[in-house]
Amino acid sequence: MIEAITGKWWLLLLRGLAAIVVAVIAFMQPGSALIALVLVLGAYSFVAGAIAFTAALVGVGGDRWWALLLEGIIGVVVALVIWSWPLASTLAFVYFVAAWLIVTGIVQIAAGVRLRDIIDNEWLYILGGLISIAFGVWVFRSPGQGAVATAFLFGWYFLLYGILQTVVAFRLRSLHGTVAKVARAV
Repeated sequence: MIEAITGKWWLLLLRGLAAIVVAVIAFMQPGSALIALVLVLGAYSFVAGAIAFTAALVGVGGDRWWALLLEGIIGVVVALVIWSWPLASTLAFVYFVAAWLIVTGIVQIAAGVRLRDIIDNEWLYILGGLISIAFGVWVFRSPGQGAVATAFLFGWYFLLYGILQTVVAFRLRSLHGTVAKVARAV
């Protein structure tokens, strides 16, 4: 198994390089990258909805077939809305991220207060919650800048992920010769 993994090191390299390309696009064209992300979310919604719809029609849900049917219809409708109004959908996505940040921050502060008697430095968790709330409020007040910031966050994620995948690929490549020799010896 290890020989098979090390022999396919180039697949990890391709995945890492693709992630780095996405990162560069996100940094150079953050608005376009965020719109593309939302359009991909629409594609996912469509495929998931179509699968749920099909599952309902073939009877996978049993007595609850109607729930799968409803899920399928909602998924397809959401996809059509996203594709019909990509800019409005991107703005809605940004507002959704802002609301998520605020709710997460409130939960973190509440948990930090409750953890006060259990752990030391609970203030770090509370500070994280305050930062999350502050960022969420900032995104609500400046959605355009929030959209760019969100695109940059995705860009940083893809850059770091791509670099790590590339490093792992080259590590596997360097191990391939050694693993092949051991496999032949056995």
